[in-house]
Amino acid sequence: MTNKPMLKIVNLHATVEGNTILQGVNLELESGRINVLMGPNGSGKSTLAKAITGHPACEITQGSILLNDEDITDLEPNLRALKGIFLAFQYPTEVPGVNFSNFLRMAFNARRDEKNRLGVFEFRKMLRQKAEELGMEVSMLDRNLNEGLSGGEKKKSEILQLAVLNPEVAILDETDSGLDIDALREVFSALTKLVKQNPKMTLLIITHYESIFDYIRPDAIHIMKKGKIEASGGMELVKKILKHGYGKYEK
Repeated sequence: MTNKPMLKIVNLHATVEGNTILQGVNLELESGRINVLMGPNGSGKSTLAKAITGHPACEITQGSILLNDEDITDLEPNLRALKGIFLAFQYPTEVPGVNFSNFLRMAFNARRDEKNRLGVFEFRKMLRQKAEELGMEVSMLDRNLNEGLSGGEKKKSEILQLAVLNPEVAILDETDSGLDIDALREVFSALTKLVKQNPKMTLLIITHYESIFDYIRPDAIHIMKKGKIEASGGMELVKKILKHGYGKYEK
């Protein structure tokens, strides 16, 4: 018996700067499952992430995006975030002058009614606990958002945000990109702990590298080419890619 789709994408077409990138994407992500999206450069993976989160550079021209059966295709990015869509960026932006803890507390409280919001000290205690559970340095809690952090530390910061906000659907856009072997192990170890703590969360991990499968076991793998999902399945798809390359999925 399969779970009900948490996120459903139907015949999605989208352009970026007038160029058609998505050409009829159909994809269902079930509640509580880990999905990996792979494909060659230029296949539309990051554009799909932008379309789901409502990035202004991405214009949806046809199709729909449903979250828990609600059509969110035309919602503004902040409203999608409030409904539980989270994006961990490939290159997290440094934001000077914005304290990490204060920023995250505002985002956390924005999704809760007034009686369930946390004050500064309550939130700080919870945030510190989350950081320790995930094996992260608590010193980053007092930094400005991503300012002065290494690439690995920025990715860990994204995972900590994910742990605190506990979204319905989390999209990780090439979180493994640019990480050395130690940082890769640490980031995905933290992610694995997070998945165990939040079994209803739906993950979509976008990657180029099969090395992530040493650290995480997905429930489904999707192959994207030329703006469409060409195949979905299990680890057998990765074995085909390693043997034949993405040309195996040419139509």
